[in-house]
Amino acid sequence: MGGGDVVSDGSRSQIFGEPVNHIHAVGVGGMGLGPLVIYLADRGWRITGEEAALSPHMAAQLARAGVEISSDSTDPLGADLVVYSSAVLPTHPTRVWAEKAGVKQVRRGELLAEVARGLRLVGVAGSHGKTTVTAMLVSILRAVDFPVSYVLGGLFADSKIAPAAAKGSDWLVIEIDESDGTIDLFDPEITVLSNLDWDHADRYAEIQAMEKTFGDLAARTKETVLSWEGCRVSERVVATVETGATKKTFGREGEFRGERGNPDILQLGGAFAEANASLSMRGDFNVLNATAALAVVQLMGAKNFGGGLGGFSGVHRRQAILFENSDLTVMEDYAHHPTEIRCLLASLRAEMSAAGRLIVVFQPHRFSRTKQFKTELADALLEADSLHLLDVYGAGEARLAEGTTSELVKVLEEKAPTKSINYVPDGCDHVMTLLRQSWQVGDLVVFVGAGDIEKAARDWVVSVEEDIQRSKEWAMVAADLRSKLAPETKVVREEPLATKTTMRVGGAARVYVEPVDLSDLQSVLAETAQRGLSPVILGRGSNLIVPDGGVNGVVISLRRTAWETFAVLPDGRVRVGAGLRLKNLCGLAAKAGLSGFEFLEGIPGNVGGALRMNAGAMGGWMFDVVAEVELLTYAGERRIYPNSELHYGYRHCLELKDSIAVSAVLKPQAVSESEKVGRQIDVYRGKRQESQPREPSAGCIFKNPEGDSAGRLIEVCGLKGERVGDAEVSAVHGNFIVNRGQAKSAEVVTLVRRVRGRVKAQTGIDLEPEVLLYGAQWEELL
Repeated sequence: MGGGDVVSDGSRSQIFGEPVNHIHAVGVGGMGLGPLVIYLADRGWRITGEEAALSPHMAAQLARAGVEISSDSTDPLGADLVVYSSAVLPTHPTRVWAEKAGVKQVRRGELLAEVARGLRLVGVAGSHGKTTVTAMLVSILRAVDFPVSYVLGGLFADSKIAPAAAKGSDWLVIEIDESDGTIDLFDPEITVLSNLDWDHADRYAEIQAMEKTFGDLAARTKETVLSWEGCRVSERVVATVETGATKKTFGREGEFRGERGNPDILQLGGAFAEANASLSMRGDFNVLNATAALAVVQLMGAKNFGGGLGGFSGVHRRQAILFENSDLTVMEDYAHHPTEIRCLLASLRAEMSAAGRLIVVFQPHRFSRTKQFKTELADALLEADSLHLLDVYGAGEARLAEGTTSELVKVLEEKAPTKSINYVPDGCDHVMTLLRQSWQVGDLVVFVGAGDIEKAARDWVVSVEEDIQRSKEWAMVAADLRSKLAPETKVVREEPLATKTTMRVGGAARVYVEPVDLSDLQSVLAETAQRGLSPVILGRGSNLIVPDGGVNGVVISLRRTAWETFAVLPDGRVRVGAGLRLKNLCGLAAKAGLSGFEFLEGIPGNVGGALRMNAGAMGGWMFDVVAEVELLTYAGERRIYPNSELHYGYRHCLELKDSIAVSAVLKPQAVSESEKVGRQIDVYRGKRQESQPREPSAGCIFKNPEGDSAGRLIEVCGLKGERVGDAEVSAVHGNFIVNRGQAKSAEVVTLVRRVRGRVKAQTGIDLEPEVLLYGAQWEELL
């Protein structure tokens, strides 16, 4: 087969008028170059290639085509021609080698145009939908055994179908890319303009320049220009261009029209209806894609194609379902232009229940596009209930300061200050961790973008599947604990934790236990130790934030009566249980005429939590009044430490890091009149009520930096009243984040990061969280 200057007889081949046997491809894993080299291999050329980050999907297709690949530079010695993707710079080692060796180098589009010469070319062009239209067209032609060669700009969802093939036909179906200027090299027999939308500002400084490029393509078309009648830009371009080709349009109802808008050649009728019903892909835009494909099939002369789309399985990374069960759906889509994103999210939203949340993970594609469309991207993305953003995928572009994800976040926050936006520069893992902790039953999570986001998507799905598998293991843990503990001990699965915290946010514990006594607690610790699990201790929930996804662990809470003891010892000291609330401790001490504990009034925790965090207020600290602590290690070993052997400081006690306090002996400052102690408690209570918010909170969010106050820093940075969803920086005290009603844990975390980032930017001070991220680590998210 062949045409023009391309000749192949199995023993010799010519491209650009020169003999070529061996083609070396740089960037062979890309969705443009990968299918092209598969087509070339099918034509008989020897193909080698290199790719730094080859996806397993493309790797399988290349291997099946006999393309020799390495992750580094495959030795190109002997190559007659080097072809490279647009993302490969001239400084790439192989391109440097080719320059020195005098080996011709061409871009992907240049080579495709050359090997297409002399063939009956169907070129699918436009700003959006090219790959889907091409894939639908190829699927129909394959279904009716119409001989056609093709080069897709992506992969079929069905991995058994190659993304390119040379079938010995005069017809060649391809996508024509406008992004790098090689569109000017093609002169198709049939041109399809799916739509026109301004893009690629690095090449087209204004939309008129882009319109001219597509107009020139239409002018070079030999037989038919087919365009969507609903696109005003396409209509204007096609109407004004001078071409010898016939102008036709396709429309919303499956109609195929002639130049004057009258029905022409075809009423798709039942064929269109059947195709529409069979499509699993969402959105009106895919109905239009199908209409375009069906129209081209007719122009090519195929017959009996009515059911040709019935077996269409879709395109890889186009509305692909990565995971689905009764609780969660995870999808991915290649959308990267604002128009594509807006259409995608609108179609998804239309199909969701009112109770479901649309969670979007987005990776911007190219710095130039992000700079050009920051406002439009923000408008499109705000359709989501929650956003998780990754760094821009540069695709070989130099970094543009005005085209980064950070700049997009600024626009989003300006447009929607309360929107939950999760972004950490250079922190894909951090973003994915919060997503893993924050998804809820009924959510639709969609990964959107044309870069390497597909790896993040698949890795995240694996982590979710692991969580689901572990859920079965948690059921076994709960069952074993029930069989070994006293009947009165509470052991439940998926116990909601939000109501057990002062912040009132978060999900459930995989296993929740309230042991009735010391023996039961030791049994719980022995069971977790045997299984290699670290128990998670819950006091009164006053200094922690529970993730929306809950806690993957055994949560132990000392909320039974046996842990709330208060006894005055013969020497005047007091033995208290770790579950005793600090408020009750102060009241009982006052009743007994014991002073020195008043500063603890109003701290919404219990003794165990106060010991673990060395709680403090009004100038006093918990360990100021501690004589000794009794604890159990996580292995269940009982130990007693006098104060002198404990290592404690600001907001920590080393011995309680991997153990649980069960009781403590406290030393009052003096014996006093009960009423006098009570009056001092009232004074402290009044001060606290004046200086702290009354809404649900987790207490102080950040530790005070040395020599300064976190609350003061937050206030001078103008952050009081800053809000994400229903999480808000208190107007009363800047170091409190309050729940205004229905806050999510992810919103609190996003607000923590926002406050921390702005304080750092304005003062240079890194605020360190004081509040605990329950069952997780702040290092995973900051």
